[in-house]
Amino acid sequence: MKDTNWKNKISNSHQLGGIELSVLDDGTARGSRIAWFNTGSGLRFKVVVDRAMDIADAFYNQHSLAWISHLGVTAPNPCTTSGLGWLNSFGGGLLTTCGLTHIGGPEEDASGARGLHDRIGNIPAAIESIIQPDLTDDNPQMSITGRVLQSSAVTGPHLELKRTISARLGSPKITISDTVTNRGNIPAPHMLLYHFNFGYPLVDEGTDILWEGSWQSRGGAGNDFIFNEQNYPNLKKCLPPIKEHLGSGESVGYIDIEADPSGICEAGLLNGKLGLEAKLRFSKEQMPWLVNWQHFGKNEYVVGIEPSTHILTGRSAAQKNGTIIILQPEEKKMYNLEFEVIAK
Repeated sequence: MKDTNWKNKISNSHQLGGIELSVLDDGTARGSRIAWFNTGSGLRFKVVVDRAMDIADAFYNQHSLAWISHLGVTAPNPCTTSGLGWLNSFGGGLLTTCGLTHIGGPEEDASGARGLHDRIGNIPAAIESIIQPDLTDDNPQMSITGRVLQSSAVTGPHLELKRTISARLGSPKITISDTVTNRGNIPAPHMLLYHFNFGYPLVDEGTDILWEGSWQSRGGAGNDFIFNEQNYPNLKKCLPPIKEHLGSGESVGYIDIEADPSGICEAGLLNGKLGLEAKLRFSKEQMPWLVNWQHFGKNEYVVGIEPSTHILTGRSAAQKNGTIIILQPEEKKMYNLEFEVIAK
């Protein structure tokens, strides 16, 4: 920690922050393992170990950052992964991982049927390590590492996600380091989407949506009342709850996001009234696309900022246009993201 005023004044590093393991014991989440991170900087968040180590609740001081669906956290259910069943256990949260072999809507082709956003988010992780901060040894770092295997029958594909979520005492940042490995003996298709979901009070009328780049509407030119040329730049301002987004109404843009000279992209939200910014940083080479989901429904009020390997047209389309990622046996693909809260 930069602030060393704690020296000689505490008995245990947990007095300032750390990781607390627990098991949820009520409702549809009952039995799910979680890890609460307290960074001691005002940022605290809940990692759901049994949901691919995704992140549910997240707070900065008194402000909630994440959108939580009506469901909230649910226990993993592999039976919800066909068709649109993924939605039946979508709790929102700061991060929901989508993939590993398909992202986008349900589809079927010669290689089989795939449900919305694939299966990884409904698979529990095996914890490999937990590192607590230890200020007696001048080590303010904390992390949890786990492995999640997405396996299809006996003969594959078998893709493993190794995920490390780390933070540092005194710093309002989360670092996510993922490695996807083909553990099977045949080539495997691969797609990945980081579904970050932000909600009130960070998302509010007038909140700025931060990204730069060329964009297209998921529905095509002129088919989306938010993502259209006449509405630019208003499409980067959060609206109040609107009737057009009741039920399944939504607006989705695909952004060919710009990177800085070092290849790093930035995207996020800025609430000027709160003086609070939430920012994602990620590699353009690793995730060339950003999906911006805007859903301003009454009581269902959320903005998705979603780095991705592909736009959400599915695996079949990616195979046809040659953009699908193919991992050879034991080949690895690495992804790194940083999430930061900035008080203005």
